[in-house]
Amino acid sequence: MFQAFNLLPTLTALENITLPMDIAGRKPDQAWLERVVATVGLADRLAHRPSQLSGGQQQRVACARALAGRPAIIFADEPTGNLDSRSGAEILAFLRSSVRELGQTVVMVTHDPVAASYADRVVFLADGRIVDEIHAPTADSVLDRMRRFDAVGRTS
Repeated sequence: MFQAFNLLPTLTALENITLPMDIAGRKPDQAWLERVVATVGLADRLAHRPSQLSGGQQQRVACARALAGRPAIIFADEPTGNLDSRSGAEILAFLRSSVRELGQTVVMVTHDPVAASYADRVVFLADGRIVDEIHAPTADSVLDRMRRFDAVGRTS
């Protein structure tokens, strides 16, 4: 899942979602695809091309594309960056349930303490090195740790 949506403008939302499976010669699991589409709230927009979708809808297409093939590992770069808080929470909850229910692994880069709080573990990086971690994070614990790092950065 990318911050930039990387959608193909000539394909519909549905075609963009299923593109990786089409390239691999795999048929999508229809029930799973419908669940993913419903979760990201795109059922009524599947025939639209990216230029006909809002930025948030394009982000949801990108999220659905990442999830539709049921990968073992999902790498997500600010997956909720262009979404309203409700849509973002739905995507994060869906990613969380894919970990708990399907055994998927999600590696997410984010600066959002609320998004980070959906994780089992938050790893803090500075200058390409791991400098701290929190297990079972809350939004407040992540924010407090971020503030501490910010304060240290200003005094160095």
